[in-house]
Formats: sequence, C-alpha cells, structure tokens
Amino acid sequence: MFTKVKKRDGRILDFSKEKITGAIFKAARSVGGEDYETAENLTERVISYVYKNNKSEIPEVEFLQDAVEKVLIETGHARTAKAYILYRSKRTRMRETKSELMDVVKDILVETSRENANVGNSPSAKMLQIASAASKYYYLNNIIPEEMSKAHISGDVHIHDLDYYGKTLNCLQIDLTELLGKGFNTGYGFIRPPKRISSATAQAAIILQSNQNDMFGGQSFPHFDKSMAEVMRNQCPDTTEEEVFQAMEGLVYNLNTMHSRAGAQVPFSSINIGTDTSKEGRMVNFAMLKAFEKGLGKGESPIFPNLVFRLKEGVNFNPGDPNYDLFQLAMEVSSKRMNPTFSFMDASFNSKYGDEVAYMGCRTRVIGNRHGEEKAGKRGNITPITINLPKLALRTNNIEEFFKELDSILQLSCNQLLHRFNVIASLKVKDLPFLMGQKLYMGSENLKDNDEIREAIKNGSLGIGFIGLAETLLVLTGKHHGEDKEAWDLGYKIIERMKQATDKFSEEHDLNFVTYATPAEGTSGRFIEKDRKEFGVIKGVTDKAYYTNSFHIPVNHDISIFEKIALEGPFHKLCAAGHISYVELPSSPKSNIPAFEKILRHMRSSDMGYAGVNFPIDECRSCGNSGLIENECSVCGSEDIRRIRRITGYLSTIDRFNDAKQAELKDRTVHQMK
Repeated sequence: MFTKVKKRDGRILDFSKEKITGAIFKAARSVGGEDYETAENLTERVISYVYKNNKSEIPEVEFLQDAVEKVLIETGHARTAKAYILYRSKRTRMRETKSELMDVVKDILVETSRENANVGNSPSAKMLQIASAASKYYYLNNIIPEEMSKAHISGDVHIHDLDYYGKTLNCLQIDLTELLGKGFNTGYGFIRPPKRISSATAQAAIILQSNQNDMFGGQSFPHFDKSMAEVMRNQCPDTTEEEVFQAMEGLVYNLNTMHSRAGAQVPFSSINIGTDTSKEGRMVNFAMLKAFEKGLGKGESPIFPNLVFRLKEGVNFNPGDPNYDLFQLAMEVSSKRMNPTFSFMDASFNSKYGDEVAYMGCRTRVIGNRHGEEKAGKRGNITPITINLPKLALRTNNIEEFFKELDSILQLSCNQLLHRFNVIASLKVKDLPFLMGQKLYMGSENLKDNDEIREAIKNGSLGIGFIGLAETLLVLTGKHHGEDKEAWDLGYKIIERMKQATDKFSEEHDLNFVTYATPAEGTSGRFIEKDRKEFGVIKGVTDKAYYTNSFHIPVNHDISIFEKIALEGPFHKLCAAGHISYVELPSSPKSNIPAFEKILRHMRSSDMGYAGVNFPIDECRSCGNSGLIENECSVCGSEDIRRIRRITGYLSTIDRFNDAKQAELKDRTVHQMK
C-alpha cells in the first residue's frame, strides 16, 4: 500500500485518502448528491485501482486524478464524473495562470511591460504593473464566465484592460466649459472658477489628471477652443495674446510632466481644436498651435496632449473660411511635430452631428446615443473587446465557415461586454469620486453617493473591435485588400457583417454597441504568437511578429498615398466607435505644405473621419537639433538621440515600443505621391 504521493512540482507528500473522498463528494454535491458513504466506497476503489496499475513506487497526483475519473465513469456516476472533470480543468487553468503570473511578475521586476508605450520603467510603474497582473489573474479565475475567460486566454478574443475589469470604465470626453464655469472638487477642497487664463489651463491639467485616476483609458476635451473662449469672455475678458500663449505653453508642459496612476504615466490626453471662429477662440487656437510649434524646453516635440484639429467646410477647410489661416498653421505645425492629427466633420457619418463629433488621439469616437443627447461631451467608451480575425480564418480556411465562426464569436463578444457592463454598472458613485461625484458623466447629475452608476454609463458605448483584416484575407483568398479587388470586397463584407451585428445587439439590449477599429498595441503581438504556436509559420500571416492593425493595408505593401487612402476610407464609416488611417512619408513635409493639404483633401474626399501623416522625428537631446539623424547628431556629435514615431494613433519614443511594434516599425514602407 502506498503512503506517499508526488505533486506536480516534484514534492513528495503524505497520501491522504480523505482528500480524494472530499473531491468526489464535492463533485457529487454539485449535481445533487448527498451520500458521503458512497464517496468513501468510491475512494477505496480508486486506491485499489492505483495500487494495481501504478508502475512507480510513489504515484503521481495526475495519475490519481485520472483514476478518480475512470472509477466514476465505470461505476455509473457520469454526472459526478463530468463535474469532477470540469472542476479539475478549472484547477488546472488556475494553476497554469498562477504560474504565468509569477513569470510575469519576475519579468516586470526587471523591466516594465511595453504593452502600453505610455508607461515608463519607474518603481511606481513596476508596482502598478505587478498589481495589474494580480488583478488580471483574479478576474480571469473568479469573475469572468469560463467560456469568456477561455476565449481570452486562447487568443480568440482580447478583453482589454482586464486588470480594471470590475473597477471602472474606459475613457471620457470631458465638458471643460461646465467645470471651469462652476468649479469642482478633487476631494481635498473646492476649486473655484478661474479668473485668469493661466489658472484655467492649470485647472484643465488638474481635471485631466484627476479623472485619469478614476478611469483606465484616455481623457479628452471635445471643444477645448470653445471652452477656453468662454472662460475668456465671461471670467477674464482683458486677456492678452501673450497671456494666452503662456497659458497654452504651460498646459503643454504640464501634460508632459504631470503624472497620474500612482506616478506610472502622464495622463493620456487629447485636445480637439480648430472650429471656434470667435476672437477669443481664434486666440486660443493660434496660441495652442504656436506652443506646439515651439516645443518643450530644448525644442523637443511634445508627446501629449494628442492635438486633434477639426476640419469643417465653411469654418476652416476652404480659402475664405474664417479659420482657414488656422488650418494652414495647423499643417505647418503638424509637418514639424506630427501633431495635430486631423478629423473631418463633413464625413458622411459625421456631418449630421454638426460640430459635436470629437476624437481621441488613439482614434476613439463616441457620438450616437439611444438614451440621451448625441454629442461627445460627458460621454465615452465603457469598454472594448477585440476579435482575432486571422485566427477565425486559420481555423476555418473557408469563407462560408469563416462567417459562421464570426457570427459565433460576435455573440460571445456581445455577451462578454454585457457581463462587464453589469459588473461595472453595480459600482456606486462613491467608487468613482471625481468621475461620478463631480458629475462628469452624462446621466450622473442626479445620482447620490450610494447610487449605482448604471443610469449614467448606459450613455456610453460598448466597442467590438478587430485586428488583422489583411492577414485574414490572405488566408481566405491568397491576397489582401491592398492588392486585389475581390479581396477588398470580401474585407468590406467582413467588417460590414460586424457593423450589422453591433447594430442588432444595440436593438436587442438597448445599449450603444458599436464596431471598433482596435488600436492594437499589445494585442498585435499577443495574438500572432499564440496563432503561430497553433497553426505554424504561414507566409504573410504568422511569419512576422505582429498582425496588421484593424483594416489597414499591410505596412510593407508598396502602394501610393492616394490609393491607400482610397482603399481604407470606406472602412471608417463601418467603425463608428473609432477609426484612423495614416500615410508614411520619408521625412517632414514642412517644405511642401501644398502637398500636405492635397493629402488631407484626398482623405476628406475618401470619406475618412480621422487621419494623420507620419514621418520620422529624430531629436538630439544634447543640443536640440532635429531632423533625420542616423547614428549621431550632425551638429554636436552626440549619440543621445530621441526618436519619435506614431504608434496606434499617438506619439511615443521608439524605445518604449514593444517587440511587435518594433518589428512593425522596421517593416513600414514609405508611400509615394503618385
């Protein structure tokens, strides 16, 4: 008779038959059984089987568990056997996840994860990421239904910001006019409305920082120029142009130095400007653009805020429009800094909302609403989930079967978002003291501290995103949508199917489900790594370190600027929760602003909603020289070079890019004006 058992980690422990009896009885009770004596008798049969069939002196715990399953099935206890198998599977998953957690913590202690290029490598960032890893482990194994948890772990879908699953929601377009007009409380006392423009911008930075601490996503001002113009007219009417410039410069400095989230990162901030034609609004727009053009202390390009210049016919898009000169200045600044990016208010899906549409630098757009006003202000995305389209294609390798799988995974994604919505909706106002306590979210105006936030967040959106349309088409047709018309047609049909599904989910559940062109930063590499292990190395699909972002043409495909824009433009209207397109230039276009404008006009005529123009920005940290710098500065010889590129919508230095995005950056090809 054996008296010891060997655990999975190699430890030798005393054998206890009571543990086997307890496990059998627990499985039996889960299906209605209450006979402990039967569990004891079954245990004796298990021990007898192990004694006769185990070949080693000390049986391994895995062999013991296999024996329990065998005995339960052979003795007619099928329901108990099924419950035991499910319990065992769950314990295995928890054990594997715990092991993965420890590996993740070990890696973080060396260097923080680069899943988000906005997070540094400070001690506070390490602590935040360790807590984040533990939080993900908890939610996957204790809160999220198993079907959804498995889909995330296997890489069928990606549940974004899993660490915040039941803590808060994603992002917000903040009504700055209201807060600066009435004042607000950060929890340590009331901040009265500003009397100077410099105080207004200082408070704006505090608002972004305070709300970032209550949310896991970005913070944005949808009408920054109008909000500041309102302050100038009503609270500080004698403001000079120099004061406005100093205030805007101070805001830019603050948003590149002021940290939130326990000191781990600066607020992910976006500011929409360009459409206020009043005297005060024009002063604000001009000063903000000039502050960006000037840069930081040594002339460095600001990483934040993401500056979004809103283009609208009759306002700034055409010669003779009152703010056309500001459009020209915006292009000059963008040709030097890659900011601002540009949003198109006259796109077919934006025009009906007037000037209410606003974007975030990452691409997020929130506007349609089943429960209240259709505007960006005081609303945001509640949470997104992303579907791994290439995996569906690899699994089916058949167009008809692909669409069946897509419909199934769309339903799972809907169910997951509903589950998360209900978890978050049960939070109380006091759990989000600035966001809900200061009434920043639409629908929170009449809620009290102990009220649930459901009535507010029903005004937000639930995004079902996707990644890798190009690789999906390569699997299904042999070509991607940048090189073949039939492939493009199929790609459009796939994303149209997603839009139809989110429209249906909105009707069924009376919530704002929307399709999302995911800004896949960490997801890009995570998905392809899993798929390569499962399906092997497939040329053009899994033979690199990343999947192509959303509906984009592959970054290494040789295609002209205007053809790329024309092919990607139609996808924008299908992805109402957020979209962005870019073109890649070899260097700054500052010497050819008419060509820059021609690109933007083609983006507008191709019905894009939001877009940017990319080019390399290299800056010497020693002397401030900027341009294309290979190894060392041509002015001072320094090798301390700051290299800025755009990643998934916003700017970052390339040393903060993760491995997948580093690989994508190397593959990016320049698009020619032809």
